[in-house]
Amino acid sequence: MGLVGELLALPLAPVRGVGWVVDKVRLAAEQELNDPAALQEELASLERAREEGRIEEEEFRQREDALLAQLMAARQQRPPHGV
Repeated sequence: MGLVGELLALPLAPVRGVGWVVDKVRLAAEQELNDPAALQEELASLERAREEGRIEEEEFRQREDALLAQLMAARQQRPPHGV
């Protein structure tokens, strides 16, 4: 892009910057959602809630199934250690 093109695109710089920030936040959120350690902690928290009677058995089973599926998918996406 030449000088004229860059000058004409200058007003769009804040929009591109916001897009970059949004993309970085999205990537960080995806990484956190797919972090096996975070998913295991959520499973443990869910188990405690069931044991304490804060959630019904049916809700526990549904949420546990969803979390286990997420955990399996996250583990498949990550390369093994040492590779």
